[in-house]
Amino acid sequence: MKRQHQRTLASIYAHPTSANIAWKDIEALLRSLGAEISEREGSRVAVVLFGEVRVFHRPHPSPQTDKGAVAGVRRWLEQYGVKP
Repeated sequence: MKRQHQRTLASIYAHPTSANIAWKDIEALLRSLGAEISEREGSRVAVVLFGEVRVFHRPHPSPQTDKGAVAGVRRWLEQYGVKP
């Protein structure tokens, strides 16, 4: 895993939950883990990883991901043993 992805993963697992992670960095991390990402209606993004489809809302107008979405990504990664 590239250093940038490791930093993003560490930020996702940081306590308290960070609201300062760019969504593009989370997408890049998920792609490095083998995810397929596709656009849905509006700002929705479908992520296929671990044989599951999860739908997230791409943040706008700010590029920063909110705490709830970061926590959701963290729970999903924890389920499959992805740790920093």
